[in-house]
Amino acid sequence: MEASINAVEHLLQYRFKDKRLLEEALTHPSYADSPSYQRLEFLGDMALGMVVSNFIFLTYPRLDPGQLSLLRSANISTEKLARVAVDNGLFRHFRHSSSAIDEKVTEFVMTVREEDEAQFYGGAIKAPKVLADIVESIAGAVYVDSRFNLENLWLVFRGLLEPIITLDVLQNQPQPVTMLFEYCQKIGKKVDIKHRKNKETNIASIYIDGNHLVSSSSEQKENARLHAAKAALKKLAYEVVDTCSFEFDDKGNEGAKRKLHELCAKKKWTKPVYSLEREIGPSHKKKFVCSVEIGSTDATFFRVGGKRSHVLSALGEKKSRIRDAENSAAYAMLCSLKDENAI
Repeated sequence: MEASINAVEHLLQYRFKDKRLLEEALTHPSYADSPSYQRLEFLGDMALGMVVSNFIFLTYPRLDPGQLSLLRSANISTEKLARVAVDNGLFRHFRHSSSAIDEKVTEFVMTVREEDEAQFYGGAIKAPKVLADIVESIAGAVYVDSRFNLENLWLVFRGLLEPIITLDVLQNQPQPVTMLFEYCQKIGKKVDIKHRKNKETNIASIYIDGNHLVSSSSEQKENARLHAAKAALKKLAYEVVDTCSFEFDDKGNEGAKRKLHELCAKKKWTKPVYSLEREIGPSHKKKFVCSVEIGSTDATFFRVGGKRSHVLSALGEKKSRIRDAENSAAYAMLCSLKDENAI
């Protein structure tokens, strides 16, 4: 245990006056004959919430309470704190006597390390709560050891929580369920999410205009809902591209944009308008998702979700350059127009 205490102190860049606090913070209730982290976790949960709230409140003086709450929740959620434990190697240093915990933690660690980008709303598997508990209990230990000094706690934990989830990050990676409803509203489709339970498994099924699109399952109802929304967005955005037979390459050339521009001119539709919908990933490997919108200028209507509309929009795939993202959106639009027999 001494080696783990030294390793965590080095990670935190904080030397405990009472090392028994850190030992307690790293002890799971399953470990017999030693005080567990539960009391410190209780205190650390509150203290972390307070210092993160202070930081967000001072950083965003114009945000309303709802947006402040959203940012705070994103930065102290079980998902976020469990990933803090993985990213900083804290999962290696807590002691327990449960093989089930080992299995869940190992699976989660491997999943996180295989991801292309951070998942703020839940990855492929549920984050083990024990990992978030460890982060909170360590925060509680620092808080007590520093004589309940919130400023000192923030100085110690600010680096550990990096990258802080900012408003820009949340806007660039919006909540999948919200994004699904907004996207379907934009293309004139109705969304319905139905939940059912099979023993201990929650199942979320998404229906578009009354037709089943995707289902996802998880032990946690909210995770099932999130995963289903992600799958639905991917399918809605890309299925027309997969089935389209246009013969041009959208990787690095302007074939799709040029073709769409020429088509709009010929049909006397409005010029395509491209919008950057999302920026995904860190700055050194950022990817972009663009949409395109066209409109008819006469009595011509497009068919959108079984309804008539003067406006038609399409969403492209993730691309590493904005130009390619716009080209992908144009490609999706051409495919959509073909499916609607508009060309």
